[in-house]
Amino acid sequence: MTNHPDPRGFTRRRLLGATAAAIGLGATGALGACSTVAGGLSASRDTGTLDFWNLFGGGDGVRMQQMLDAFRAEHPEIELAAVTLAWGNPYYTKLSLATLGDRPPEVAIAHLTRMKNLVRADLLEELLPEDLARHGMTPDKFNSRAWEAGLVDGKAYALPIDTHPFVMFYNTDICKEAGLLDDAGKLKPFDSEAGFVDAMTKAKQVTGTYGGAVAFTSETATPWRMFQSFYSQLGGQMLADDGTRVVIDDAKATRALEFMAGLTRDGLFPNPIDYQGSIAMMANGDIGFFFQGEWEITTFQTAKLPFSMTLFPNVFGGGTYAVQGDSHTFVLPRQPHRDQARLDRSLTFVRSMLDQSKTWTEGGHVPLWLPFADSPEYAQMSPQSNYASAADGAAYDAEGWYSGSGSNFEIITGSAIGDVLAGASTPQQAIAQMRGSLEQLARTASPL
Repeated sequence: MTNHPDPRGFTRRRLLGATAAAIGLGATGALGACSTVAGGLSASRDTGTLDFWNLFGGGDGVRMQQMLDAFRAEHPEIELAAVTLAWGNPYYTKLSLATLGDRPPEVAIAHLTRMKNLVRADLLEELLPEDLARHGMTPDKFNSRAWEAGLVDGKAYALPIDTHPFVMFYNTDICKEAGLLDDAGKLKPFDSEAGFVDAMTKAKQVTGTYGGAVAFTSETATPWRMFQSFYSQLGGQMLADDGTRVVIDDAKATRALEFMAGLTRDGLFPNPIDYQGSIAMMANGDIGFFFQGEWEITTFQTAKLPFSMTLFPNVFGGGTYAVQGDSHTFVLPRQPHRDQARLDRSLTFVRSMLDQSKTWTEGGHVPLWLPFADSPEYAQMSPQSNYASAADGAAYDAEGWYSGSGSNFEIITGSAIGDVLAGASTPQQAIAQMRGSLEQLARTASPL
């Protein structure tokens, strides 16, 4: 790959635009963020070094550290410096400003739904086919849904390692007593509105408290993920034309929200309930079903809970499956001077991470690197392989400069949906609230 110094310079316009791409707030707040960046910037170092930035904590952080240690053992000639930063807007703000300041890491993690804004701000290197082929990372080695969803104008800028979908955890003891397991001990499917309610009702009869739980108090991402799963199964869309138009389908959104509202209104789900409270209820056996991202597998393994995991139910989809999900990807931030040796070190590192997909998958994520995803070894992993097909049905957040994981889009929508679950708002009021707030952003010219 041929590179040269960026002639555009570090202008105020580039600063505000790229920071807005990262935090989804427009220009506001960008200058204030500058003062916090210097301590986390990658310094210029020797040519045998490699900086890697990520946002992984908890169980993901532990597994990533194992993978980094394995890379160091395999490649002692490369001095790897890995930095973990705060998840969400702070991470993308710092990554953007570091790249604008010509001091980015060689490799970084980005959500698929956030990396496209980085591309449009010209902050990422294009991954040329010949460079990827040299390291054996051709498109046919990746899950096609995630690979194609990550292309920008047909060009690759990110290498996905996983899909992290919204899934359904279930207490096997409770579900067995409720008659919800088949002869093989697997959960019987309940892919309909009536079937879903029946399963929650039977679990509640066993627990004496609730059937299931989804966090929505002081939490916006989780209610959004549940709604997006139902709404996408109905074929609903939120945004169009790169976020410049809000296209909420009132009938489909109302149907999904009314169904969700009934779960708390009828006492099948607790109200109120926050993130940690919902985890505690599952860990204590107070509910039979728990709806969250698959990353909480480590929590329940540590608690020695009798549980399993499966696909989020296809309540509305009929023959088409959809579930909210995102993907972690490896990206190469634009370097002021990236030579061939530095590029190859970066791609060698990414290939090592992909080759360690088993370690990453143990934390619940669905692998996208097909040499492992299609292997008998993965098929035998339980419960991780139970929801493998979620990667093919992933409903990514709609594109827009203010959208993506942890963005203002999710905060706006998740807050309105949470009000419905709390009984503080009707579905119609929530839709109006979402539409009004999103249309303000849609009418705002992209700072990119």
